[in-house]
Amino acid sequence: MGDPLGMALTHAHASGMGGMRAAGDLVARVQMTRGMRIQEAKRYVADKLRIAVSELADPVIMSEVREDLQIGAVTPLPGCAKGIEAKFRIAEVLGIDINCVQRFKDKIS
Repeated sequence: MGDPLGMALTHAHASGMGGMRAAGDLVARVQMTRGMRIQEAKRYVADKLRIAVSELADPVIMSEVREDLQIGAVTPLPGCAKGIEAKFRIAEVLGIDINCVQRFKDKIS
């Protein structure tokens, strides 16, 4: 069955970090796919994004990082990655598997 509170706790932490406005969604994704604790996941994401852990919760810095790396934003500008394109980039940048990305790749190969 797993931990019935696992997703709720991960979501609470991700929302507290600003969700997609900062890096909460990325940290939560790493926590779930890699089975990391919150501090370990924050360090992993910060290292992959080449920023300090303290900058993960800063929406101004993260909006610039998200735009530069094309990993999605709440309100993307024209020409910025969104949807599945952003998920492909997230999987690539963080070095993780994302189920919908893998299923998409399987369909086209």
